Amino acid sequence: MDNGVPVIDIAVLRGAGGSRRSIETVDAISAGCRDWGFFQVVNHGVPNQLIERVWSETRRFFALPRETKLAISRTRENPRGYYDRELTKNKRDLKEVFDFGVVPHPELPDDHPENRAAVDGYNQWPVTLPSFKGTMLQYFHSCEELGIELLEALCLGLGVERDALRPHFTPLHTSFMRFNYYPLADPLEPDAAAATVQLGDMALHHHTDAGALTILLQDEVGGLQVSADDAWFDVRPLAGALVVNVGDMTQVWSNDRYRAALHRVRPITDRPRYSIPFFFNPSYETDCAPLTAVIGDEPKYRAVNWGTFRQARTAGDYADYGKEIQIEDFLL
Repeated sequence: MDNGVPVIDIAVLRGAGGSRRSIETVDAISAGCRDWGFFQVVNHGVPNQLIERVWSETRRFFALPRETKLAISRTRENPRGYYDRELTKNKRDLKEVFDFGVVPHPELPDDHPENRAAVDGYNQWPVTLPSFKGTMLQYFHSCEELGIELLEALCLGLGVERDALRPHFTPLHTSFMRFNYYPLADPLEPDAAAATVQLGDMALHHHTDAGALTILLQDEVGGLQVSADDAWFDVRPLAGALVVNVGDMTQVWSNDRYRAALHRVRPITDRPRYSIPFFFNPSYETDCAPLTAVIGDEPKYRAVNWGTFRQARTAGDYADYGKEIQIEDFLL
C-alpha cells in the first residue's frame, strides 16, 4: 500500500491465465478500481532504459525557447502540439503541455490529409530535437500494449470475457499522450495579453479523465492527489511504478462498479514537476453503455458516443466554451 492507493505487481498478467496468482492480481486491480479508481503497477514490462530516455527528451523539450515551442502550438482546430494555457473546470492550470496521438496511417507524413482527423487534428514535432519523435513513439507503443493487458484484467474483474472491450480498441483506437511541465512561474507572465483567463489555485484542477484508462509516468516531485471518502490522498511517487486510473468510459461500462476518481495536482513551490499521462481511449465510433453481464436489469447510463463526448471535452480544455460535459449528463 502507498498511503492507501494500492501498488500491484502485474508481471503475472503476461503469463498463464488460470493460476491462483493471476486471479489474485485481477482481484487486486478490480479492488483498486472499485475503492480508489487509482492504483500503481510495478513489473509492468516498460523498460527502464526507455523511461530514462523519455524523461531526458521531455526535459529537453520544455527547456526550448518559448518561441520554438509556440511554433508547434495547438489550436482549437488542431488539439495536438504545444500549449501553455490549458483549462480544467474552466480555470487555467499552472503548466505547459505537449500532446501527440495515434495516427491512422503511420506510413504517411503526420500532416498528410489522411492523418488529419476531424477531432484529433495531426501530430506536430519539434524539429530541433531529432530523437524526440522516435523515443516518444516507442514509449507510446509500450503503453498501448500495457493498456490492452490492463483492460483485459478489468473485464475479468467484472465477470465478463477477457476480450469483451478489445473490439473498441483494435485495430483502431484514439489514444493520445501528454507531456506536462509544471513550472514555478506562470509561463504567460511575459505575455500578459495572452493570459485572458487568470490562474486558478491548483497546478491542475480537480477532474476525472474522459476515456477508458490513464497510464501515468510521474517524476519524484509528487503533488498528484486522488479524492476518496471526502478527503484528498497523495499518490506518492514510487520508483519503477506507473500510476493507473479509471476514466469516465470505464465507469459507464462497469455501471459504476469502477469509479473515475476526481484527482488534482497541488501547487509545488520548491522545484518544477513533470508527468506523462497516456490516455487509452476507444475508437470514436464506440457507443459506451453498461456491459450486459454487469448491469442485470438496471443500467444506470444510456449509451455515450465516445467521439461526441471527447470532442466536447476537448473544447472545454482549449477555452471556456460553456458547461463541461460529464457522464452524469447520461444517467437514466
